[in-house]
Amino acid sequence: MKLSPTKINTFLLFKLPAAYFTGVRVKSISETTCITTVKHRWINQNPFKSIFWAVQGMAAELSTGAMIMAKIKESNKKISMLVANNSATFTKKARGRILFTCTDGVMINEAINKTIATGKGQTIWMKSVGKDMAGDVVSTFEFEWTLKVK
Repeated sequence: MKLSPTKINTFLLFKLPAAYFTGVRVKSISETTCITTVKHRWINQNPFKSIFWAVQGMAAELSTGAMIMAKIKESNKKISMLVANNSATFTKKARGRILFTCTDGVMINEAINKTIATGKGQTIWMKSVGKDMAGDVVSTFEFEWTLKVK
């Protein structure tokens, strides 16, 4: 059974409540792309009247990690996933609804297949770009994911 936005959002409620209660949601997920969304609200704001950087980070991380979770589920293997490093660039205040898009899903299969074949951990860097409703980039996040067969 494939992971859907509804299933992932329910997972957030029970396993990542900080993301859920600050409004982070998966909008769509496919083999290659995942889009998450978060809207500026009182609960996720910073003193500068925009979305707190860590909330943006949760939405960005989810856009990369949700695809990895889906691919691990498809593999029927026990594989651990962990963020080893990340970097972020902020270019504009995040106001209104922000969409975070990751299109790096093609990298995941190779890393999963390699860790299954070799038993050694694999790393992949995935990028998520956050844009406001005008299409302006507000932030860009990169995450180094490590994958290893348990």
